[in-house]
Amino acid sequence: MSTQAKADYYEVLGVARGASDQEIKSAYRKLALKFHPDRNPGSKDAEERFKEAAEAYSVLQDPDKRRRYDAYGHAGVGSAAGGGFDPSTFSDFGDILGDFFGFGDVFGSRRRGGPRRGADLRYNLELTFEEAVFGTETHIQIPRAEACTACNGRGSAPGTEPSTCTSCHGSGQVTFQQGFFSVARTCSRCRGAGRIITSPCKQCGGEGQVPLERKLQIKIPPGVDSDSQLRVSGEGEAGSAGGPAGDLYVVLRVQDHTFFKRDGAGLFCDIPVTVPQAALGAVVEVPTLGGGKSKITVPEGTQTGATFRIRGQGVPHLGSKGRGDLHVTVRVMVPTKLSSEQRRLLEQLAKTLPIPEIEERDRSIFEKMKDMLG
Repeated sequence: MSTQAKADYYEVLGVARGASDQEIKSAYRKLALKFHPDRNPGSKDAEERFKEAAEAYSVLQDPDKRRRYDAYGHAGVGSAAGGGFDPSTFSDFGDILGDFFGFGDVFGSRRRGGPRRGADLRYNLELTFEEAVFGTETHIQIPRAEACTACNGRGSAPGTEPSTCTSCHGSGQVTFQQGFFSVARTCSRCRGAGRIITSPCKQCGGEGQVPLERKLQIKIPPGVDSDSQLRVSGEGEAGSAGGPAGDLYVVLRVQDHTFFKRDGAGLFCDIPVTVPQAALGAVVEVPTLGGGKSKITVPEGTQTGATFRIRGQGVPHLGSKGRGDLHVTVRVMVPTKLSSEQRRLLEQLAKTLPIPEIEERDRSIFEKMKDMLG
């Protein structure tokens, strides 16, 4: 194809000259999917359109080439555009085809036979309310795969070595022709390792790993809450082929407390007070988390629902100094059973107390309730 015969690269991809990198990539993806030779077997036109789109993308996705193309046209990119397109010359072509057709490893760009990091593990740990607030240390048992000590994780019996895979000749990949270019896939015989274990280790059966239970001591910092995660580095599954171990994630669930509620670093509780205490005022003891006691002053005339704050008796701030506050809500308890003497005294008191007037706001509420009840 001569330089004069080449179509404008922007027109090939169907984008404006000021298109963003993402718009260019998106347009190319659509064309690659539409005209890929595997989807159009025997169609020379589709193959040419596919090559043309790939060539345009190879220029426009490169900032320097695009700048020269915008200034000088096809002459500005010279042989890079005119010498035929090699799809293996830019990195994300394999990723695009992998997205569309599931090729995975293409053009030998990824090799799976090297060291692999072990899998991460998750452990769900339940804590009491107090353990979460004040912190604790505990032991957990983790079932996991660890490197075999007999073969040092290699999988081969001691004194033996794996042999080179005859299918991929040690590369971990096999190459075959896919349309007009070559595609590499992970070797199915050696699973990408490039080697075959001919004399497996008797202890691990050639896997290089054995299932074990490991006992770990876990330190829970003060102030954690449900769904908090603790990462224990290197305590996940063992890696393969000399790769590092994964990590262990301890996910916490905190039990409810029978008396206290929690919101962040704040603790909340309700305490009962008698009618005389609320009316006359009193000093009331309040239990604090951990078994201690504190005191609050309830002023005379306190109504039910009034809240008082005790500073520094809440939850420790996770990862920093200090504690939140304890918020105490007063509930005035009206007696349900009275002795004759108590009744007589209350009746005397009632005669001396004025009957409260219903304010307009309260009256409107009563009227609405009356309408609702018919």
